[in-house]
Amino acid sequence: SIFKSNKGVYAQIIDDTSGNTMVSCSSVEIKKFGKNNNESSKEVGVKLAAKAKKKGIKEVLFDRGGYLYHGRIKELAMGIRSKGIKF
Repeated sequence: SIFKSNKGVYAQIIDDTSGNTMVSCSSVEIKKFGKNNNESSKEVGVKLAAKAKKKGIKEVLFDRGGYLYHGRIKELAMGIRSKGIKF
């Protein structure tokens, strides 16, 4: 699940059967809040994927939260894919 604001991007991997958040990451966490949004979005994706791999997650469904697939959302997805997580 993805949420973006004017200054940051937030992503989380949720287990739909139990409704629990398994992994989350945001641009606040990587200390690039409000800076180059596309670059920070990609870093959020990379960090989220690294956390997911530690938990044994290899495949996810990508819920872009109604946002168009371009810009920050696309960069986030590319960051996740770069670490081997499949959509």
